[in-house]
Amino acid sequence: MRNENVRLPSLDLLRGFEAAARLLSFTRAGGELHLTQSAVSRQMQELEGQLGVKLFERRHRALALTDAGQQFYPAAAQVLATMRAATDRLRAQSGRNALSVTTTASFAALWLIPRLAGFTKAHPGVDVRISADTRVQDLERDGLDVAIRHGPPQLAGEGAVRLFGERVFPVCSPRLLKDAKRPLKEPADLRHHVLLQYDDPDARHPWLHWRTWLEVERLADLKPAGRLSFSGYEQISAAAIAGHGVALGRSPLMKGSLASGELVAPFKRTADPARGYFAVVSRNAAGRAEVDDFVAWLREEAKR
Repeated sequence: MRNENVRLPSLDLLRGFEAAARLLSFTRAGGELHLTQSAVSRQMQELEGQLGVKLFERRHRALALTDAGQQFYPAAAQVLATMRAATDRLRAQSGRNALSVTTTASFAALWLIPRLAGFTKAHPGVDVRISADTRVQDLERDGLDVAIRHGPPQLAGEGAVRLFGERVFPVCSPRLLKDAKRPLKEPADLRHHVLLQYDDPDARHPWLHWRTWLEVERLADLKPAGRLSFSGYEQISAAAIAGHGVALGRSPLMKGSLASGELVAPFKRTADPARGYFAVVSRNAAGRAEVDDFVAWLREEAKR
């Protein structure tokens, strides 16, 4: 007989666990949930206390799931997906349409969110929920409507809508160009400057590496004044704007900062890694008016 008095974890704890288990990082989970690293850590301690088992192995600068954590993760993810879907249905019944969108944190922060007010203003009856995630989420399983994905065309999938391609080129604060003691007139001058780079120890994103760009410029042996590494591309953008060094800019993510003058491109040459951004619609969401409107809005914004 089922015991109705068994205490179930709160949704907040499940959300924290799902994010930490998916990202294997309390810091990154906190960033996604707008919490501090310590707050997520306390949540997981509370959840482990309620369940009576350890869910994570806390290693030096690393996090791993225990056997219990691996067993618990799919159930927690499914509960959250079911609750999101049920919430969306209820909102639809109340006369408001819900639209869930997944994309990377960098694309959300640097391109999508700064423009999103234009869509919500034109469609006041649509509630948009953004899920910024480095993991490629399963739209049907996770109850999501639209994905904006970055990659080569052959991996975009059938029915994907191409928004734009991508170019890679150095960018920096205009303040760096005014430093006569550290010129920045040609690529070889990068030896005078700190290079802001993406932290990618497994080399999964070679098109974002300074090494790749320098090899194309025949400067593979160049030794910069220093290097700063970041786990997220939006952090690299902020560091470049603050004048901490030179970053590899990505179009269209840097378009707004270049247009505003916060960043400049000191050299004319660019590299095209043959990747692009694509909108993918869930099979379950296909044909819904708000989804079609959102994809049409994305295509128009991509032309600007």
